[in-house]
This record gives sequence, structure tokens and C-alpha cells, in this order.
Amino acid sequence: MISRNFKNVLVVSIGFLSLFTAYGGLQSLQSSLNAEQGMGVASLSVIYAAIIISSMFLPPIMIKNLGCKWTIVVGMACYVSYSFGNLYPGWYTLIPTSFILGLGGSPLWSAKCTYLTISGNVQAAKDNKKGADVVNHYFGIFFFIFQSSAVWGNLMSSLIFGQDSNIGKQTIHNSTNGTTSSRPAQKLIWTLLGCYIGVGIIAILIISIFLDNIDHEQTSQFRGNREPFCHTFLATFRLLKDWRLLTLIPLTMYSGFEQSFLSGEYTKNYVTCALGIHYVGYVMMCFGAANSLCSFLFGRIARYTGRAALFFFAAATNLACIIALLIWKPHPDQLPVFFVFTALWGMADAIWQTQTNALYGVLFPRDKEAAFANYRMWESLGFVIAFAYSTFLCVEYKLYIVLAVLVISMITYPIVEYYEYKNPTEPIEQAAYEIPKNKADEAGIISQTWM
Repeated sequence: MISRNFKNVLVVSIGFLSLFTAYGGLQSLQSSLNAEQGMGVASLSVIYAAIIISSMFLPPIMIKNLGCKWTIVVGMACYVSYSFGNLYPGWYTLIPTSFILGLGGSPLWSAKCTYLTISGNVQAAKDNKKGADVVNHYFGIFFFIFQSSAVWGNLMSSLIFGQDSNIGKQTIHNSTNGTTSSRPAQKLIWTLLGCYIGVGIIAILIISIFLDNIDHEQTSQFRGNREPFCHTFLATFRLLKDWRLLTLIPLTMYSGFEQSFLSGEYTKNYVTCALGIHYVGYVMMCFGAANSLCSFLFGRIARYTGRAALFFFAAATNLACIIALLIWKPHPDQLPVFFVFTALWGMADAIWQTQTNALYGVLFPRDKEAAFANYRMWESLGFVIAFAYSTFLCVEYKLYIVLAVLVISMITYPIVEYYEYKNPTEPIEQAAYEIPKNKADEAGIISQTWM
């Protein structure tokens, strides 16, 4: 029998898998599908700009009032609205739904990270294990399941668009990036978006029905004994007084830069340019598969290798890829090479995602909501900057920017790691997290842990 905490991790993971099967596939296609006047990339910029705004204020307020479960549900509904906006893409449909998605994005991810951190510490106390190890393991499981969404979402797009025999390689000249691709038939686009909307709604139902409201008592107590509004409203900013968080900003922003490069630049300037838009899905499936498998692997071995070794391995992998991309001239005859790059990038991204999320959970156990809100805010700033200069700079300069941020990250991150090694963050006061009564009666369990 699996533990109830592990069951909840699986429910969260499957819910996110379903939601991001839709959003991940849609994001990968924006720079190619809605290329007119840079509308697709502009919508992605708006998304991450709105995430920055919501990160400043919304996560602590929503999580403390609604709890993690219902914050996740509300955030998922915001993501589904973006798929509706793509049904009739235009500035008046994409931009508003992009902003709605962004507002829900930070609370969604902060609630997920908070939920996994709570569950990991609860289970660690029950099993008499180190909390950081169980949290690391849970994040590994989450990203193992979640990152496979890139496989299914892009498989949908490739299979559906592959039915259009008129999709060819580059046919239209573009003054900024050289070329662009022909647009798939509108009927196929609507079919794909219908599938994406369907799996998004399924994600909402999975979380609403099957996820335990693990912090129900805490939200009830918070609503009954309210802190001053400004105290909760400014929680994200107050945490910036901690020098460790400030030192981690380059590492966190790099996560946004490296993800945006792959989804926005590699897919357009390498894959679509040389192979055609119908190959974007297959190449991103390779990224998702590598990311998924490596997330599980690194989540398991982190307790033996430590975070630092994994971070430097990811940095070395990305460094090698960046140098190779600066030299390589993509050609259709070199098909396997396109997949090698995405597999290596996916392996590195698995480390950035699992270990950075776990690091925030370990360093800031007293301010989980505000810490993960900061994580999402600075990562999103990396996305916004990268998407903002997407239509103005050539791909070579974009690679140099990614490289520069990577180098800065590997200078600042070890400072925090060394300090944590010398002065480990102490557990805080004991907190009980009750399973809702109807569930508790069924399980006969009330979990407590040091957090």
C-alpha cells in the first residue's frame, strides 16, 4: 500500500501532466503558429510578465485563504482560458487570455511546490527520514511525470498537423530571422485546440476530486485569525531581505532563459527552419522524454551526489550545447543531431527544475509560499527578457546571452550552497497537517512533522 502523501504526489503530478500536455504543446508552437507580427512570442512575453506581477502579491494571499488544493484548481482554470484564446488568434484574444494565464501561473506553481514540500516533510517525519531527501524524491517523481507532458502534447500536434500534406518547409521570407513556415489548415488547428481544451478540463477535475486538502486546518485558522492584509500582501517582497534569496536570483532567472531558448528559439530557428513546423512536436517530445526520465533519476541520486555536483553537471551540459549550437549549421540531412541537442538540453533542464525547486523548499521552510512566489517571479523575468528580445536579435547573440547568465549563475550559486553546508537551515516549530475528516476516518491517520 502506498502512503497517502505519495498518493497525493501522484494526483498532483497527473493533474499537471494533463494540464501541461495542452499548454506545453501550445507554447512550443507559438513562435511558428502565430508568427505574424511576432504575435505568438508577444503572447508568451505577456504571460510571463503577468506571472511576475502575480508573484509579487497573489500566491501568499491565495494559498493562505484557499489552501494549496483550491489555489491549484483556480490556477488551472486560468491556463485553460489560453487555449480558448488560441481558437481565434488575434491581439484581442491572445493578449487578454495570456494575461489571465499569467495571473494564475504563479499561485498555481507556488501552491504545487508548497504542497509537495509539506507532503515530503510529513512523510519524512513518519518514516524517520531526512526531510530534504524525501522532498527531493517527491520533486523528482513530480517532474518525472510532469515533464512527459511535452511528449504527449507535442505528439498530438505532430500527428494532427502531419495530416496536412501542404505543410512544407520554409516558404516565406522574414526580415528578422530569415524565414518562416506555412500555416497548417485551420480545421487541424481547431482540432488540436479542442484536444488541448479537453485535457485541460480533465486536469481540473482530477485535482478537484482526488487531491486531499492537506492544509485545510491551516487555512481555516488563517481566515479565523487574520494577519494584517499588508503583511500577507507584501510577503514576497519581505523575503528579499534574505541575502540567500538575492544570491539565487541569477540561477533562478537562468531557468527562464534556458527554457525560453529551447521553446522559442531552437524550435523556430533550427527545427522549423531546416525541417518544417511538423517536426517541432517530435523534437520537443525527445526533450520531454529525456527531461522526464532524468528528473526521476536525479531526484533519486541527489541524496548520494548532493545538489552541487548535479548543478555543475547541468551547467557543463548546457555549456557544451551552447558552444556546439554556435558552430553548427542545421541541415535536413542531419536529422539525428536535432534530437541529440534536445535530449541533452532536457537532461540539464531536469536538474535545473528538480534541484532548484527542492533547494528553495530546504532554504526557506518558514516562508514556503513567499519563497516559491519569488522563484516563479525571477524565473518568469528570465522568460520575459528572452521573449522580449526574441524578434530583435539574431540567434547567435541570444546564445551569448544565455551563456553569460549561465556563467554568472555558477559563480553566485556556490556561495549559497557553501553557506548552507556550514550553517544548515534548522527545522521550524512542529506543525500538524490533517487529512480532511472524511478521509482521515477512512485512513485512520493524522500526520505530524517538523518543518
